[in-house]
Amino acid sequence: QVQLVESGGGLVQAGGSLRLSCAASGFRFSIKIMGWYRQAPGKQRELVAGITRGGKTNYEDSVKGRFTISRDNAKNTVYLQMNSLKPEDTAVYYCAAGISVEDFARYDYWGQGTQVTVSS
Repeated sequence: QVQLVESGGGLVQAGGSLRLSCAASGFRFSIKIMGWYRQAPGKQRELVAGITRGGKTNYEDSVKGRFTISRDNAKNTVYLQMNSLKPEDTAVYYCAAGISVEDFARYDYWGQGTQVTVSS
């Protein structure tokens, strides 16, 4: 059974840091792309960052220079290091994995989400 399990969310003050992790298991095929989405209350889900199996990355403009996505292919794990956090980063963060194509906008599986709350 395919699973994506996120961890590392929590409450942090503005300017602080958090590191999210997502462990993927049960995949029969290699994961071509992994990413992080977020959804704030009353807003649409948006792509925060994505990374291909080869390490090519893509970031949403508002997080460039503050967030870093990385992955460990051997462990099927993706990370999101979030620095200089702002209250507007508050959201539920979802891990996503794609096995079909290497496309930053196309994912096949989703995690349950982890809450990130940034206080001002």
